[in-house]
Amino acid sequence: MTSTTGQLRSLAREHVAVAALTIPRLLRHRVWRDADPHEGAGLGVVLVPGFGAGEVSLTFATTWLRDRGYVPVGAGVGFNVGCTSELVDRVEQRLEQHAEETGGPVVLLGQSRGGGLARLAAARRPDLVRGLVMLGSPLLDPMGAHPHVLLAARALAQLASVGIPGLMNAECLNGSCFEDNVAAITAPLPDDLPAMSIYSKSDGIVPWELSLDPSAEWVEVHSTHTGMGLDPDVYLALRPRLASWAAERFDLRSAG
Repeated sequence: MTSTTGQLRSLAREHVAVAALTIPRLLRHRVWRDADPHEGAGLGVVLVPGFGAGEVSLTFATTWLRDRGYVPVGAGVGFNVGCTSELVDRVEQRLEQHAEETGGPVVLLGQSRGGGLARLAAARRPDLVRGLVMLGSPLLDPMGAHPHVLLAARALAQLASVGIPGLMNAECLNGSCFEDNVAAITAPLPDDLPAMSIYSKSDGIVPWELSLDPSAEWVEVHSTHTGMGLDPDVYLALRPRLASWAAERFDLRSAG
């Protein structure tokens, strides 16, 4: 099998219709069905979708969190196709707003490019972050995703160059904006900011090695890239970490 054929097959497995086939398995799994509405203790969670995906892509994660007593909200980045710096500004604004609404630091949870945006926002405002979760995110090299994704990004930059607003531009791919954000996303996080990077060696979009953030706990699952938000193993990994963060917050609130 040629390298090109292998890449095409890997990309085909990432089709959203293929990812949707895992939904019945998730809904049957105990990690979905066993819901304690007090587990989250009102801890806020800001969810950041991946490149080209809207908040609907994290609908299952939102439902799972809400059923367990967390307070999830979208990051307000739309379809996540804009300039990185501008999108991080939006995530930071939502982070500030949600921390105020829920009475304390919140969790940032991002998928793919969304995980990178979440990490950048967390580095800016660690005082507002209880924990950071990144799903299949290219943290060590934001330009290391599948070539087809990079082609789409370059096409958006070309559209931006002719005046279409709201899209990433050439500076986001190889200019000063890109360099500044790469430096920021690869810088160490504060020691007291817990972070988790979930990756899969079956990921057909982001090479799994790029998710090995030295500042985060590494957790391997067996999922496609697009299917991470639908994979029971992801929720099995998330549950104890989120619950411990919620418990610590609840203890602090109880102590005044």
